[in-house]
Amino acid sequence: MHRWSFDDIPALYGRTAVVTGSSTGLGFAIADALARRGAEVVLACRDAGRAAAAADRIWAGSPGAVVRTLPLDLASLASVHTASHRLHDEYGHIDLLVNNAGGFRRRYSLTEDGFESTIGVNHLGPFAFTGLVLDLLQDTPGARVVTVASNGHLNGTIDPADLDPEAGPRYRFAKAYNRAKLANLLFAHELDRRLRAVGAPAISVAGHPGLARTEGGREMNRLVQIVLDPRVNPLMWKLSQSAEMGALGPLRAATDPLARGGDYYGPRGRTGHPERVTSSSLSHDAVVQRRLWEESERLTGVTYPTKRSRKNEASS
Repeated sequence: MHRWSFDDIPALYGRTAVVTGSSTGLGFAIADALARRGAEVVLACRDAGRAAAAADRIWAGSPGAVVRTLPLDLASLASVHTASHRLHDEYGHIDLLVNNAGGFRRRYSLTEDGFESTIGVNHLGPFAFTGLVLDLLQDTPGARVVTVASNGHLNGTIDPADLDPEAGPRYRFAKAYNRAKLANLLFAHELDRRLRAVGAPAISVAGHPGLARTEGGREMNRLVQIVLDPRVNPLMWKLSQSAEMGALGPLRAATDPLARGGDYYGPRGRTGHPERVTSSSLSHDAVVQRRLWEESERLTGVTYPTKRSRKNEASS
């Protein structure tokens, strides 16, 4: 069986990729790989200083790379709108949007707009951002929206009418994270269905990193460092893989010429090279997908384009 790797990524010269949460870890590994293959990469990050440092690291390894930074805080709808306006000012189209930013919070907290932070940063912020920039992708041949999910979704449950069921002292970060990653896949599948319904050439796909050694959320840095420190927990270190290996699942979703809308790529187990895998049956529930979509539009105030794509209209 062929083991898909960085060498399988085709040349990406002339293509523009926006990668959220790309200053470190998994997002940086994704952005770096895309830049090394020739794509113009936009690092959409909350911290401008960390984004600039990440750009410097990419340039150091790929001196000819075209890398830009974009301030984006997915915990703030105001920031999401500002970032969308800037992309529209600077680009006529986008070929690839990788919704990578996410993570979870150990303690209960709210975003600037009053959403529980884990669902806000992992789902509602990316939902709003994707909807606001979708017109830059929707009519672009070969364009893709890639959602970075997690095996955690397999343990997730969700009630679209109540995305914050464990408010306050009842909060459990693992439940919140699994719920958010399930929301990611419900979104990815529903987005692809809607793109097909309007005849758009763009597709929605998803990928997961397996058990990778990444930060997993800024507030989790200390905990993650302890858990994955080989001196403290050598077994966990052996059972996990590097961010570069973890990035291969989302990268395959983003670049494999054979990928189809709705596909999901990642290790079949905790670690390994990415394969086409199947997400949970709940993530494919059309009723839950639609209910979550409608609730996400209501909460964020972002309504997705409903017109048929210009390409489809021209051929009618």
